[in-house]
Order: sequence, then C-alpha cells, then structure tokens
Amino acid sequence: MKLVSIPANPVPEDVVAGSIKTPDGVELRFARWAPPAGRKGTVCLFPGRTEFIEKYFETVRDLRARGFAVAILDWRGQGLSQRALSDPMKGHIGDFAEYDVDLDTFMKEIVLPDCPPPLFALAHSAGGAILIRSAFRGQRWFDRMVLSAPMIRLAHEWAFGLGPAVARGMRMIGLGSSYVPAQQARTMATRSFVGNILTSDPVRFARTAAVLEAEPLLGTGAPTIAWADSAYRATAQFADPGYAARIRQPMLIIGAGRDQIVSTQAIEDFADNLRAGSHIVVAGAQHELLMEQDHFRMQFLAAFDAFVPGTPLFG
Repeated sequence: MKLVSIPANPVPEDVVAGSIKTPDGVELRFARWAPPAGRKGTVCLFPGRTEFIEKYFETVRDLRARGFAVAILDWRGQGLSQRALSDPMKGHIGDFAEYDVDLDTFMKEIVLPDCPPPLFALAHSAGGAILIRSAFRGQRWFDRMVLSAPMIRLAHEWAFGLGPAVARGMRMIGLGSSYVPAQQARTMATRSFVGNILTSDPVRFARTAAVLEAEPLLGTGAPTIAWADSAYRATAQFADPGYAARIRQPMLIIGAGRDQIVSTQAIEDFADNLRAGSHIVVAGAQHELLMEQDHFRMQFLAAFDAFVPGTPLFG
C-alpha cells in the first residue's frame, strides 16, 4: 500500500509499507522503518483522530536519528485504512473497542514479529486515549509510553455541538452515521491557518495541507454522532480517580498549555492519580505538540529523551 510523498514531505528512507486485516475484516495501512545500524529498540507511533502516517514523517526522522526503529498505522476510518461508511469523509466508529482491535492486530501482526525490542509508544490525542485503555486492561506491549495531549476529556462538554446525553439520544433514534451538528466533510486542506486551534506553526500547518491536496483520500472530515458518543463514553471512564490508579504502565503525559481540543486540566488530574506516571505541560503550545513551532516541539522532544531509555541523553 502506497505512501504519499511530496517535495516538502518526502518519505523517510528504508520503509516497508503495506496493509493488514483485523479479525473483524477491516484493512489497516501500516509503515515501519528499521533502526539505524547497530541500534535497537522501536517506537510505535499512534496518531490522533483525522491524522495519517504521512503527517508524522518529520517525527519518524527525529526518532530514527535517536537510534530507534519506527512503526506506525492508520486507524480504521482514516488515512488510507478502510472507511466504515459510503461517505469516506465521515469520521465514524461504532465503539472505541474497535480501535482496541486495531491496536492488538498491529502489535501482533507487525510490531512483535518484525520490530526489535524494547518497545516504546508515542501517541497523540485520541491515539493516547486508545493506549490508556490498553494499559488499563493490563496489556504491557511497551516498556514506556509517551502521550501527547491525550484525549482524557474534551476541552468543552459541547465540543461537537452536542453534549454526551444529546449524542446518546440522537444515536438511539438512528442518527449515529450523521455528521455532528453544523459540521461537515472539511479537512485541513480547506481550512485557513488563521484562527486554527491545532498549531501556531504556519509551515507545518501548510505542509499537512499540501499532503492532503496531493492525496485527498488521506483526509477525514468531522466525526459522526456515533463517533462523538463513543468518545464521550470512553473518556467518561477516565474521570474516575481509581481508573488511573489501577494502571501500572510507566507513562509520561505531555499536555499543551493552550489546548482547545482536549482538557489540559483533565490531563493533569488524571496524571496525578497514576501510580507509575508523571506529566508536564508545555506552556503556550496548542494541541498538536509535534506539529508546533520548534521552541515548543523541542520541549516535547527533550521530555521524551529524558523519559525513554536509548535516546541521546542516555547514550
């Protein structure tokens, strides 16, 4: 399965890309890169909602420069993985447990057979929420996890133009596959940098838009009511202080000080209850920490280096 390369965002060298099928019959796209010669260890990258493999090429290079192999997937319903509905732009999921299936399949079919240990995870936003669920279930795929602005709670109760109770009610009357109110099939390629709430870096914003212009099939629009309902139900579990306390997975959570997508306060509250975790907040940064300006992004990578064995700090 192809990877999209443009001059501003070329594919990192030595890649193996392809597809795998989940037990419930969904085709997922993946890519993996071997570690540099003489090095070992793999960082598994898990994007957020609407994201795709190509968006993380810069981060792949950063990780390989630190001596790691890298593996990444497109979650179902985004990137070039299989879409659930006839309108491919709808960000749709029936239940977050479907993402759990994606994670398990990716780890068993790609990472464990073909990627050198030790294994580490780097996940963003909704990808972070999926990994938290996995850690809560006691799955120890990774020695350590680093979570970028994980979706512990959405920044606003009515984040999708409807609250949890309304989303549940609309889904129960058969509107689950409809777009959330007042939103539609718009991707970053059609949005203006001015006023965006993802990143303050115009160059990285434009780079993502250029990739989507080169291959519109990578794009995902607004979520459906079913996705919103599933997200509300998944994150409601995180609000219980006992949830975080039962997790034994070592993890570092990094929040963004100006995040308008997920709640930074909820991230801090959750991290305070972890038994084997800690957190920091990058003051002034917006939601997409790895797509931010260099002075924010370097703070993130410095925290990663301090937490993950095998990086230059530990060399």
